[in-house]
Amino acid sequence: MANWSDPRSNATVRATSVGTDAAAFDAGLRSYMLSVYNYMASGVLLTGVVALLFARSDAAPAILFGPGILKYLIMFAPLGFVMVLSFGINRLSTQAAQAIYWGYAAVMGLSLASIFFIYTGTSIAETFFATAAAFAGLSLYGYTTKRDLSAFATFLVMGVVGLIIASLINMFLHSGALQLVISFVGVLLFAGLTAYDTQRIKSMYYQVAGSDMIGKTVVMGALSLYLDFINMFMFLLQFMGNRR
Repeated sequence: MANWSDPRSNATVRATSVGTDAAAFDAGLRSYMLSVYNYMASGVLLTGVVALLFARSDAAPAILFGPGILKYLIMFAPLGFVMVLSFGINRLSTQAAQAIYWGYAAVMGLSLASIFFIYTGTSIAETFFATAAAFAGLSLYGYTTKRDLSAFATFLVMGVVGLIIASLINMFLHSGALQLVISFVGVLLFAGLTAYDTQRIKSMYYQVAGSDMIGKTVVMGALSLYLDFINMFMFLLQFMGNRR
């Protein structure tokens, strides 16, 4: 399977064997991308439902904001799921990868339930739909553009690393100005990643079409777009969200 950490878009790997039915190949590509979007959207929906239900439970405030180790388990558990998928995808079966993806989406719902105690429901809904509209436009651009977006890959990856470092530093500084800059840069970076990842996921089809790796490629593609959407939503919420 292709190396998912490789930032290079393999858009040039379009040469299929001579005599391949172009119409059938395009139909396969559309089916593949539709599966990726369906998994991604279903994951976001599962996360939202779990977050809302958990936030409405009586135990949520004590778990999310009280003392104890449970809140840290909820906070860092999603990272564990992502690491298992990213580093173990070649050893996992398609069914196992799918199960881990759904588990990850559910655990993320527990982690994101805290936003319902911080922001108003109206502002959360408004930010969600704004993110969905932006995501749709950016992903459509990434799918249809003839421009090779891999030129931006290194910049985007380095930007995300810098964003993580700045966020860790601000955990100690508690600077409102720095947090505003982090949020602004975060929105821009994940907007760019949405377009880039869409093009990269599309190009992956040319490598896995007709192989038994396509199911796992769909899951990993959905995970990439899911992460882009959730991160863009969270950073945008810091701009648009009205605090309680």
